[in-house]
Amino acid sequence: MNVLHPNKKASIITLLANGVSQREIKRKVRVDRKTIRKYARIAEKNDQAGVSVSKSPGVATGSGERVEQNPPPRPPAQETSVSITELPDDAYPIPAHARSACEEYRPWIEEQVRLGRNAVSIYQDLVERFAFEHKYNSVKRFCRALRRKNPTQYDRLEFGPGEEAQVDYGLGALTRKPDTNTYRRPRLFVMTLKYSRRCFRKVVWTSSQVVWAKLHEEAFRYFGGTTRYVVLDNLKEGVIKPDLYEPELNPVYASVLAHYGVVADPARVADPDRKGSVENAIQHTQDTALKGRRFESIEEQNRWLMHWEERWASLRIHGRMKRQVQEMFEEEKPFLQALPLRSFSYFTQETRT
Repeated sequence: MNVLHPNKKASIITLLANGVSQREIKRKVRVDRKTIRKYARIAEKNDQAGVSVSKSPGVATGSGERVEQNPPPRPPAQETSVSITELPDDAYPIPAHARSACEEYRPWIEEQVRLGRNAVSIYQDLVERFAFEHKYNSVKRFCRALRRKNPTQYDRLEFGPGEEAQVDYGLGALTRKPDTNTYRRPRLFVMTLKYSRRCFRKVVWTSSQVVWAKLHEEAFRYFGGTTRYVVLDNLKEGVIKPDLYEPELNPVYASVLAHYGVVADPARVADPDRKGSVENAIQHTQDTALKGRRFESIEEQNRWLMHWEERWASLRIHGRMKRQVQEMFEEEKPFLQALPLRSFSYFTQETRT
């Protein structure tokens, strides 16, 4: 059983009697604040009972003088029929030694915080208007507690298997450009199945209407089927004119989707949350698979991305669904639309004068 050293006990009793804060006592004596609170309660009870406690406890001499000792451990609490939630709010009042020095000015401080004022200006007004005698840190901590906000909540969209896929570009790892000694970051294409979170990843040096469309085709072939619709950003390779109801797609991209029976659903401008699954997939790929790596060729990076997907990403347990990604993909695969027998025949669109 740990017993507090007599000189530390005397220091705590002395500092409490002199009105020193518990934070300052902890810093000076290097004792846990739970121990300080225990002696503060003992001192408060002795003050109420009119018992004086020696500030320099020593060794008992047998003269009958009562020496304060650490009480034995408490026995286990007995079960009662009253739950804590049924007790009134004032059943556990905040002790005087734990109450903030700003508590009596709470209404005024809350009003100032709502006005957007910082803790420094509030402290200065407290000193000038209310003769506040405590330190600035008390005001800073009090204002910080008042400014605590609940985390922003988002609506979670659930989709059935084979219903939606999301696509977007990111940046890959540093890769050596062909026939040079220069390293650059290629563009990272990711398609994510919304239901299972299974992904197709590939890096390319440049992008165009045809490259963008071919990447979709490769992803559909990789998954062994297509979803009903695909959610994309309003990038020029896919969308010529963004519109919420009638977006204008690039002819090549629109033809490829029609060939595979997929409908494009461009997200609203500046609304990345609509395609949050692929945004998270890109971040996961950059942070886990590619960070700190360099590749000598773009083919090497693509081989690594395919290996990482099969070996690690698809076998992971999804954080929110608490299920394996590959297991959910096996459930989703029968719901994917069948692929056409022939690949798409690409064309180029030109304007002649």
